[in-house]
Amino acid sequence: MQLKSLATAKLSAKAAAILAVGALSLTACGGGGSTPAASSSTGSVQLINAGKLTVCSDIPYEPFEFQKDGKNVGFDMDIAAELAKDMKAELNVVDSSFEAIETGTALTQCDVSISSISITDTRKSVMDFSSPYLNDDLTLVATEASGITNIDSAKGKKVGVQQATTGAQYAKDKGLDAQQFEDTGLLVQALKAGTIDAALGNQSVLGYAIKDDAKIKRVENYATGEKLGIAIKKGNTAMADQVNSTLKRLTDDGSLKKFETTWFGEAAK
Repeated sequence: MQLKSLATAKLSAKAAAILAVGALSLTACGGGGSTPAASSSTGSVQLINAGKLTVCSDIPYEPFEFQKDGKNVGFDMDIAAELAKDMKAELNVVDSSFEAIETGTALTQCDVSISSISITDTRKSVMDFSSPYLNDDLTLVATEASGITNIDSAKGKKVGVQQATTGAQYAKDKGLDAQQFEDTGLLVQALKAGTIDAALGNQSVLGYAIKDDAKIKRVENYATGEKLGIAIKKGNTAMADQVNSTLKRLTDDGSLKKFETTWFGEAAK
């Protein structure tokens, strides 16, 4: 999910804004210390902004995080709200670029990043992760008219992927000459417009995107073991413990499963 290369990531306007704010925050620390000037504690957890849990997220990425009726909603946003509740803090969501999130830059401004982030070894080198909160394998979806019945029959067809994602890598590994799209929104738009025959990507997003379109079907699922986690500043064990405690509660009381049903329905299965 949203797996872009650290080496090739090009900072967007969102990332530049994060960097600017991050630089100001570090200046305010006086001497570049690791503790932000404006911080408060919730138990042993230090918050960047007093009384607020500040969460970075790349919006929109439906159904994980997007705006509806002027509010940030989605699967990740429900989890963020529960984290804030357990910390007795107000939820403050900062719209960030995914480049800033995956490089860890966003964590200079935010307490955590929640943005359907796949846990990878590369990302672990610059940030810590919570316990996984969602398994999100890959799937191939195709138009009924394409005649595609499996990944082998997709060879020679127009298959789309989101660039620099696990889906793109999987397509390459399977010998597909896939067309690259900058984001999933553009990928789905092309699929529904008929300019491509099929799309390969995460089950949650593609399954959700085609759930009401009878002309597009799910062809095959691929168990790649992809898992999503919440990004935490490296070494912040107090925050990691707090986040994991909330995730355990949500799992044990059935809330996490309820969120899955609400936002994905049958899409992620």
